[in-house]
Amino acid sequence: MAKFVLAGRADCPYYAKAELLADYLQKNLPDFRIHKITQHPDIWEEWLKDLCKKNRWSHNKSPIIWRELLDRGGKGLLLGGYNEFLEHAQLYYGVTSSMTTELMKRVAQENLGTHIEKELEKESLKGLVNPLQVWITSASSLACYHLIPILTSGEVFGPQMEISINLFDNKHTEEKLISHKQEAEDLASPCLQSVSICTQAEEAFHGAHVIIILDDHVDKEINSLEDCIRSRAPLCQLYGSLIEKNAHNFAKIIVGGKTFVNLKTALLMKYAPTFARNIIAVALGVEGQAKAALARKLKITPSCIKDVIIWGNISGNNYVDLRKAKVYRYESAIWGPPHYSRPVLSLLFDREWVNREFVVSLKTLTATGRQFGGMLAAHSIATTLKYWCHGSPPGEIVSLGVLSEGQFGIPKGIVFSMPVKFENGTWVVLTDLKNTEISQQAMTRMANDLIQEQLVALGELANFQPYQSETDLNQEDVKTTLPTKNDHQERRKVSDDYKDLFTHLMPDDEKDLILSDGSEGKATEQ
Repeated sequence: MAKFVLAGRADCPYYAKAELLADYLQKNLPDFRIHKITQHPDIWEEWLKDLCKKNRWSHNKSPIIWRELLDRGGKGLLLGGYNEFLEHAQLYYGVTSSMTTELMKRVAQENLGTHIEKELEKESLKGLVNPLQVWITSASSLACYHLIPILTSGEVFGPQMEISINLFDNKHTEEKLISHKQEAEDLASPCLQSVSICTQAEEAFHGAHVIIILDDHVDKEINSLEDCIRSRAPLCQLYGSLIEKNAHNFAKIIVGGKTFVNLKTALLMKYAPTFARNIIAVALGVEGQAKAALARKLKITPSCIKDVIIWGNISGNNYVDLRKAKVYRYESAIWGPPHYSRPVLSLLFDREWVNREFVVSLKTLTATGRQFGGMLAAHSIATTLKYWCHGSPPGEIVSLGVLSEGQFGIPKGIVFSMPVKFENGTWVVLTDLKNTEISQQAMTRMANDLIQEQLVALGELANFQPYQSETDLNQEDVKTTLPTKNDHQERRKVSDDYKDLFTHLMPDDEKDLILSDGSEGKATEQ
C-alpha cells in the first residue's frame, strides 16, 4: 500500500491542485492513501522548518509531500513539492492535473476558511476537556478560605465546568497555602480537577482564565496615608506585567477586598492595558451592607431588597442611592404576588434615621472594614463572577466598579462604581436609568478623592488632600443631597491597615470614639 502525506499552507494554490490530484488517485486506486495536513500561513514556515529539521530534509516551499514507509518502520521518504508529486503521478499512474489557475486560487481560499473553522472548533473542544484556570492572589487570606468552597460548588461557573484553582501568595505563607489546598481537595467536589500552589511571581497567572485579586499584604511599616497609597503601585505593576505575559487572551480579572479597591483596579488597567475592559471592581459587599442595614430597620430579610446603587469609591467616599431600591414580600396592609414590590423610601418614615444613623453606620463600616470579613468578601466576589458568566437577574440593578467613559457626568478615566447589568458574558452600564442625577458637589467630592489617589500612587502628587466644600467648612450639620450617602472622612480616608497602626496603640475606650466618627465629625469636636 502506498501512503502519502500532503502538507501545505492553507491558502496555497499549489497545495489545492495537489490535493485535487491526490483525492482523485485515492478514489480510483484501491492501494493509494493520502493524509492531508494544512497549516495557517502565519505558522507555516516555522512548522516546515521544524519538520525538515526533525527528518533531515531540505525543502522550503508549499506543499511538501512525502511517502510513509509503513512496512519498514522508517522516518518517511521525501518526494518533494507539487512538481515532483505531479511527475510521480504521471510516471506511475498515468494521471495528471488540468486545474486552471483561477480555480486553484478559489479552492485555496476555501481551504483557508475551512482550516480556520476547524481550528476554532478544536479550541472549543479543548475548552470542554481542559479545566478553567482560576488564580487567586493573597490566597492565604480568610477571604480565599471562604471563596474556595463557593467556586467548587458549581454555582459560579456551572455544574458542568471543571476548574483548576491556583493559590498564589508569598513564600512565607506556604504553610497556610498547603492547608488551604488540602482542605479544598477534601471537599471531593466533582467540579474541582486540581489545586496548585504558586509562590514564584514569574510563574503567576500562567494560562489564567479568571484572576481574583484580594487584599494584598503590606510587609513594610506604613507611616502615612500617602505611603499606604503608594505601596499599592509596585504590586499592581508586577501583577499587570504578569497578566500581560501569562494570562489567557480573554481572562476575566476581578478586584475585591476592603482597601483601595478602585485604585488597585485603575492601576491594573494601566499596567495591563490589553485586559482593561475585562478588569472590574466588586461593589456587592458594600451593597450587601446597605441592604442588611435597611432590612434590620424594616424587619425583613436582606434578600428582599433589590436595586440599591453604590456610586463612587467602593472602599472610601461613596453614595448609597435608594431612589431605585425596592422591597419584595413586605408584610403590610398592601400585599401582592412574589413579583410585587414597593419603593424602599416609601416605607422608611424615619427620614432622620436615613439621613443620619444609616449614613454614619455605613460610613463606619467602609472606613474601618468592620463586618467586611472573609465571608462577605468571598460571597460578593463569587456572586459578581456568577453574574459575569451567566448574566445578572433580569431587570435587576447591580453596582460595579468600572472605568468611566463619561457616563452620568462622571469624569473619564477613573474607576467609579455605577449601576450595570450583566448579559452575554459582559457588563453594560445602565445609562438609561431615570432620576439618577448626582449633585455637582457630591460628584466633585467622590471624583476628587479617586483622582488624587491615583496621582499619589503614581508619584505625581506628594500629599493627599480630601475634598472640602465651603459648606463643609462653614456648617456643622450637613444634610445629604441624595437619600443616603457614605461620605469620605473629613480629615482623610485611611485604610484598615493604616488605621490599625494607630488604634492598636490606643486604649479601648478611645477606639470607639475615633472609629465611629460620623459625617458631622461631632465626636472629635465635643
